[in-house]
Amino acid sequence: MRQPAILGELVAGLLLGPSLLNVFEWPLFHHQEFPWMVAVLGELGVILLMGLAGLEIELEEFVRARRVALLAGTAGVLMPLLLGALVAYPFHGDVATSIYIGLVLSATSVSISAQTLLELGRLRSPEGIALLGAAVVDDVLALLALAVFTSVVGIGGEAGGGPGSVLIALVRMGLFLILAFALARFLLPRLASWVQRQPVSEGLMALAFVAILGLAGAAEEVGGLAAITGAFLAGLGLGTHPSRHQIAERLRPAAYGFFVPLFLINVGLRADLRTMSVEGAIFTLALIGVAVLSKVVGCGAGAWLGGFRPLQAWRLGLGMISRGEVGLILASLGRSVGFLQPFEFVAVVAMVLATTLLTPILLRWAFGGR
Repeated sequence: MRQPAILGELVAGLLLGPSLLNVFEWPLFHHQEFPWMVAVLGELGVILLMGLAGLEIELEEFVRARRVALLAGTAGVLMPLLLGALVAYPFHGDVATSIYIGLVLSATSVSISAQTLLELGRLRSPEGIALLGAAVVDDVLALLALAVFTSVVGIGGEAGGGPGSVLIALVRMGLFLILAFALARFLLPRLASWVQRQPVSEGLMALAFVAILGLAGAAEEVGGLAAITGAFLAGLGLGTHPSRHQIAERLRPAAYGFFVPLFLINVGLRADLRTMSVEGAIFTLALIGVAVLSKVVGCGAGAWLGGFRPLQAWRLGLGMISRGEVGLILASLGRSVGFLQPFEFVAVVAMVLATTLLTPILLRWAFGGR
């Protein structure tokens, strides 16, 4: 159907889940540990996915279009965060949940946009290069905002203690981020070079797995952050090594061939469309509208202030619409810790499906393609 694989994997999960077939209740799959096993393997997929995201970031691309990328990426986080929270609040009246929904909307995934621009031969155009740079800024700011939110609000939406405990949590988070970035940036590449010289089978791959999983675990246990933050930092550090492409190429089969599809299918398995009411349907439509509008206006305005012409800014804004895997990761995390209720989770999944479908169509139209 010429659509991204993420759509097929999500739809597969929706069909197999309680929305339709409910396979976990079938005698063949009805075992208390089976849903847990699928969820754990899917979480490994999330961690590997964020490690690969760090590996694939080209900081040189950002430097080339740093002004446009910085302004577009920053506005592309702030605008969805603000509008998403404002739209979500009237539906449930909870500030923490509203802010979290805004955080989910602030994330972006330009892999689909990059693939579309590559097909159109426009990936190395000013808009394409700025899009890649803005995605770097967007990813970093969204992860930092998530880290601050989870530290201040706490798991399950319950703030712990008073201002003192919040300050301690922020200091702890900041120290961990500084130390983890230094470790990933300066130690991991040297360790990778040493491992590469050893007569060990698949030594680099073993190091990549240990680094990504190790920093992911440390982020949760030591820094009080989401595991995906540590995995992203590990990938960022390994991405400075000359063998970064070799590491990424060897990680992709395990990640995209098994673990990541299980994560996306598990998202669909956890979404029950039968929980959707009339109010939920209205909320879903409002969320899709805000998801599209906030990125186009926010990123487009930032790019225009950075020096792009209106048409270029418009194209860049359209390229940032897709939420893809990143939005699903944040939605899944929010569902696990209680920030999102079932109908809100379904609405977010529908928003990710809609934006993933719309982005290639709008980009082709904006660039004059088919």
